[in-house]
Amino acid sequence: MKYKTFAFSALALAASSMTFAQSNSGSSQVTLYGVVDANVQVLDGASTLSRVQSGGLNGSRFGIRGTEDLGGGLRAFFTLESGVNLDDGTNGQGAFWGRQAFVGLATPYGKVSLGRQYGSVYALTSDFSQFSNNNTGASTAVIGGFGGYEPVRGSNNTATGNGGPARVNNSVKFESQNYDGFSAGALYGAGEVAGGTTDNRIADIYGRYTKNGFDAMLSLVDDKADVIGQNIRTVSAAAAYDMGSYRFNGGVMQINDRSSADRDGTGYWLGASYRLGSHLLKTQYVQSKNDGRLADGKTQAFGVGYQYDLSKRTALYSSLTQFKNDGVGYANRAAGSLSSGLTSASDRDLTEVVAGIRHSF
Repeated sequence: MKYKTFAFSALALAASSMTFAQSNSGSSQVTLYGVVDANVQVLDGASTLSRVQSGGLNGSRFGIRGTEDLGGGLRAFFTLESGVNLDDGTNGQGAFWGRQAFVGLATPYGKVSLGRQYGSVYALTSDFSQFSNNNTGASTAVIGGFGGYEPVRGSNNTATGNGGPARVNNSVKFESQNYDGFSAGALYGAGEVAGGTTDNRIADIYGRYTKNGFDAMLSLVDDKADVIGQNIRTVSAAAAYDMGSYRFNGGVMQINDRSSADRDGTGYWLGASYRLGSHLLKTQYVQSKNDGRLADGKTQAFGVGYQYDLSKRTALYSSLTQFKNDGVGYANRAAGSLSSGLTSASDRDLTEVVAGIRHSF
């Protein structure tokens, strides 16, 4: 009995110590979340292609995020997020935690984070676009001609690695608090090249104003990689306005390629949507024009889409988009990748039909 009494007393003391430690360190929370999104896509051009694609409304993913209140206005946070291609089960970004992987500390003045994380181009082309930056519809993924909405080429030799300026490896990021609608941020991605770190880096600064239904963002990205002769600067701006059931949006990207490739380009988009209960109707026009020294061409995309929300987590969607490709070089494109033979020298235009389902958890 004495032994049992001692054992129970020890357990009670240990439990009270653990409770005190938890309350002293503050509350913490870890969340598992994700998106599963797949669609049937039909592309008709010089030939016809039917396929199942992943990520029509949102890129498919699963992730873990967490926070801990440290007291005194401090908060620790982290995110680990993996992209998934539902059509074949492969990873979406060529790395297991390829969408995001970072840890940071939030203060009353702003937050600092380190790891692989979004640059300003991701938010600007996603938040201000009716078709987001995915691979279907009249999406901002059409813009650039350099691997989708990412206006520079990413490789293992650049600071951006396998992501372009949308996701930046080896990065340190600061975002300010919101001051009466205005916030600003800066990101630096180190190239980690021996003897030449500053010659292989990406710098990203941006500002955003959100208030009374109006949302606007301005971004400057400077990507330099002397190892492969890359020196590219991208200036982007976008805005959106919500007016009851209506939403209007637009944006522009100016790409200045100062390397020998000289792949300059300009892209812009204009869109609008109308929501009636569970029904969402949307339309968008996108233009991408390459006017560099080595290749000229222009892609125009006009799309209409319909979304029906079965619940807060599940939606059915469809879209019809016409792509008009003129010129040479990087002009033959759609929002997603094109198979060989889908366009030809005499037939570069494409018609795309999409129907899919998205569920989030």
